[in-house]
Amino acid sequence: MSLTQATKQAIWLHFLLSEIMDRQDKKLPSITIFTDNQGCIALAHNPENHAPTKHIHIQHHFVREQVEGGELSLEYTPTGVMVADCLTKALPREKFVQYRASMGIY
Repeated sequence: MSLTQATKQAIWLHFLLSEIMDRQDKKLPSITIFTDNQGCIALAHNPENHAPTKHIHIQHHFVREQVEGGELSLEYTPTGVMVADCLTKALPREKFVQYRASMGIY
């Protein structure tokens, strides 16, 4: 579910960037979303119907269509190096400072 929301936001920002840069005639590079959920990546790449995931059927197909169309690519990033954790989790001070510096915030 969160991958679907991230995909929608990324597509909107991609569209906004192309508008600002006035690049409707040229294609911007595909969107890359880094995730630590290997199950999401497998569902997005595997066209089989998974019975336990019927409740996310529509969202699942939306993300899969974006991946198949080349608009979106998903990359696995281990939890230990996920910089976005700085914004979403309580972390020890050392990790927080490390992730904050990785984002360029001082």
